[in-house]
Amino acid sequence: MEQNLLYLFFVVVFFSVATAIWALFRLLFPERLSSERLTGQEAGLEQQWVPRIAALMGPAARLTLPKEDWMKSRVRRRLMNAGYRREEAPIIYFGAKTILAVLFPLLVFIAAIVHVPEQMHILLVLTAALGYYTPNVFLIWRVRERKREIFNAFPEALDLMVVCVESGLALDAAIAKVGDEIGQSNAALGEEFKLANLELRAGIGRESALRNLALRTGVDDIDALVAMLIQADKFGTSVAESLRVHADGMRTKRMLRAEEAAQKLPVKLIFPVILLIFPSLFMVLLGPSILTLMRLLGPMMAGQ
Repeated sequence: MEQNLLYLFFVVVFFSVATAIWALFRLLFPERLSSERLTGQEAGLEQQWVPRIAALMGPAARLTLPKEDWMKSRVRRRLMNAGYRREEAPIIYFGAKTILAVLFPLLVFIAAIVHVPEQMHILLVLTAALGYYTPNVFLIWRVRERKREIFNAFPEALDLMVVCVESGLALDAAIAKVGDEIGQSNAALGEEFKLANLELRAGIGRESALRNLALRTGVDDIDALVAMLIQADKFGTSVAESLRVHADGMRTKRMLRAEEAAQKLPVKLIFPVILLIFPSLFMVLLGPSILTLMRLLGPMMAGQ
């Protein structure tokens, strides 16, 4: 009984800590940081709390923060892909890794006062590893969700860019226009185009600004668009025609992806149907017959 209560305590503590971490990251780094979605009061609260929490987690972050080539590391790129560009983001991320790596074993040690499990040292090591890699799992999930959000809005942005360029706008003006328009429906993609426009206005070369756009998003389709625009700019081909051809190719690619997803759907439905729907269906169809047979044959079998 005590062992079951201990396992239940571990489960409750794990989900409580995971929920607290998720709520903390949602508070510090909202999914949409555009000015259209944040009021002045919310932005002020964010500006106020993020530096304070980063200052509290700073000593813990120094224990795991990379010392060399940090700007070129994979974690830095993942933070950019997830939309975490504040200077406090790496401090909070690595601070959370250190704190959770200590907090999870500490909770296990406190719970061991009630009942000491077998192989306590192995359990402490496993919970420390779990706490250390929990921010990694959250960051990977956040990157995947943001890429999916950008990918879903990219076709509309590409069509809008084609219309802008064919109407006579230059590529830089088209990027600015797309950032303003698409930001009303998709803040993540609109923010990326606005950052690219700011880099162009700051004097960064078009090729560097476009490559930074592809690097920040991490979406393959945007990377292909950037490569096409750079090639068109280098060889002097028509940007409008290149965008039109690329948009047609992307439209065909989206159609093929939709057909592929539709073909995978029956396979994905096999297990839910077998495990969830068929048992209920059999119970409804055969249940009355089985009860009738048991009622009729029960006395006969009891008499034997």
